[in-house]
Amino acid sequence: MKKRVLAAVLSAAMICTGLAGCGGNGGSTDASGKADAGKKTKITIAVPDPESSYIYQAAQEFADRASEYSEGTLEFTVSGNGSLYGGDTAAGIKQLSAGSLQMLILASSVYASFEPGYNVISVPYMFDDQQQLLDYLNSDTGKELMNRVSDMGITTVGSWTRSFRKITNSKNPVNKPEDLKGMVLRVPNNALYVEFFGACGAVTTPMNFSEVYNALQLNTLDGQENPVDVPFSNKFYEVQKYISGTEHMADAWLVGINSAVFDGLSEKQQEAITKAGEEVQQWNVDFMEKEDETALQTLLDNGMEYNEISEEDRQEFVKVSQSCYDKFKELIGDDELFDATTKFCGKN
Repeated sequence: MKKRVLAAVLSAAMICTGLAGCGGNGGSTDASGKADAGKKTKITIAVPDPESSYIYQAAQEFADRASEYSEGTLEFTVSGNGSLYGGDTAAGIKQLSAGSLQMLILASSVYASFEPGYNVISVPYMFDDQQQLLDYLNSDTGKELMNRVSDMGITTVGSWTRSFRKITNSKNPVNKPEDLKGMVLRVPNNALYVEFFGACGAVTTPMNFSEVYNALQLNTLDGQENPVDVPFSNKFYEVQKYISGTEHMADAWLVGINSAVFDGLSEKQQEAITKAGEEVQQWNVDFMEKEDETALQTLLDNGMEYNEISEEDRQEFVKVSQSCYDKFKELIGDDELFDATTKFCGKN
């Protein structure tokens, strides 16, 4: 099934293969199809969140560095709120594959709809902290995983970490799995999330993120879960009372560029993009650490209540996750990848 999906997406991507101008890069090419290093090439980077979000600012940092390293021959525009793909992340990935989007930065968990292996990063409590996740992304296992989109005509030019996820809700603090019993919780449209939170006793509701604020406001939902910058940048303090430091799942940003667009660039431009992608990885970690404190304080200043999770209660969540490992392996569909990842993280 996975191969059929990839083949379908890849066939769309082939429409643009070999066209140096595919995606509208705006630069001229030489006889080899490569961009003329002396001419300016314009590239638009689509991100899912608003200008105030971490990923928009990380994308801008990437754009500034890549432009500088290319000596001004690359000119980037960052487009937020998923506006270039109508907020539909699956559509965005297909557009990137086909070349109607040039660059796209999305969470690795979103790519799991096309390549289930990406689910392994989001196995609850797989990673202990940001450093372990960073080390994993830079390991042979992590690099191979993040490059699997190459089969879809997408080149990975950056693998950046995200802050671990927290739960917000309007009912009660969440300290242990039992506190989620009966809570109507929005989760991404991903079976791994549904499986874990269902095992904790929550009533899971997969929903497009664009609909979440109104659902929280109308009490159709009790809560949602995301890195802290999401309730901050979307002003969830207006519709949520509690935020709990469950730190239950990791995620990564996959910085992708259409392969035909990338292959059409000069070697110097390709190196500039790759170098910027590598450097912003650590820049993003440092940026998130500082900004997470500001984001959380803003939520508290606007009336939300925060609770840390004790190590004893955290282990209760870990037990729930481990009880789902057989199901997680089935969803990932790659026992070798799952085993390599659990071994790397000391969870085997």
